[in-house]
Amino acid sequence: MATRGSKRHPAAALLMMTLVLLLLLLAGVSAGGSSSLKAHFYRHSCPAAEAVVRDIVFARVAADPAALPAKLLRLFFHDCFVRGCDASVLLDSTPDNTAEKDAAPNASVGGFDVIDTAKAVLEAVCPGVVSCADIVALAARDAFGDDKKELWDVQLGRRDGVVSRASEARAELPRPSDNFTALRESFESKGLDVKDLVILSGAHTIGVGHCNAFGARLGSGGGANSAAGADPTLNAAYATQLRATCGPSASTNNATAVPMDPGSPARFDAHYYVNLKLGRGLFASDAALLTDRRAAGMIHRLTRQGYFLSEFKNAVRKMGRVGVRTGGKGEIRRNCRVVNK
Repeated sequence: MATRGSKRHPAAALLMMTLVLLLLLLAGVSAGGSSSLKAHFYRHSCPAAEAVVRDIVFARVAADPAALPAKLLRLFFHDCFVRGCDASVLLDSTPDNTAEKDAAPNASVGGFDVIDTAKAVLEAVCPGVVSCADIVALAARDAFGDDKKELWDVQLGRRDGVVSRASEARAELPRPSDNFTALRESFESKGLDVKDLVILSGAHTIGVGHCNAFGARLGSGGGANSAAGADPTLNAAYATQLRATCGPSASTNNATAVPMDPGSPARFDAHYYVNLKLGRGLFASDAALLTDRRAAGMIHRLTRQGYFLSEFKNAVRKMGRVGVRTGGKGEIRRNCRVVNK
């Protein structure tokens, strides 16, 4: 009996190992394909891809260093938060559909022409190879780099989506008026946690915010001398400055913009968190980070430049894997503004 059992045991073990491997394989497939992303994905299929995007972005940023980096980073963020990082934010509206880019929350993104230029060059060099989604990811990084140093490495291999709806952008993008609970739930729905929320909020260290996005925090009327109903978490002197800039109709003033990180508006650094501790976070969503004990506990360490940059590169790479399409999913658009025919 024992001898017969020992003869069956290796076969049973082999069957068990096969089942385990099969289950692991199926788990990998169901995880959304993010494991298929890798650095230098186009090394053999289009060796010049990363250099082409980098050179174009560097040239365009040199011509618009104050505004373009923030717009390209926001473009990446807004793309990933609706349908995943699939370049759906680049698709134009059609007579039958209003696309993401024409939703109100996307009025603050830009750099579409930079992506178009990079795509046109890549289609001439390597037709049908490099996705628009990967160009967006590279451009967001290269907007802050130089010839000597990259802030983070970009994993590539995304494919482009074929659906883009303004209604989804309105529903899924975090709002500048969101409280902490809404922000946490929004990030969790994308597989991101509280730490990612706090660190990615640090992207507000560059760029501008329009008065109507924070005007409700300034009090009734929004006038320079009207503090009635003002958000008590907003630094009083800073609020007075904002009222003077935005005028009496701050809540409806979408023409005037102010730096999101006063004191260091054009440098990608940890100064955002310094301002946050002083009550100088521009949006209600910025101030909301201080209302959660865990989130607030992270902010002091993030005021250190080296620590912030190290943590940001991890968080932005994690965001860049949200909902990606790889393998046979999606397509490689020939024109980033329209799906292939």
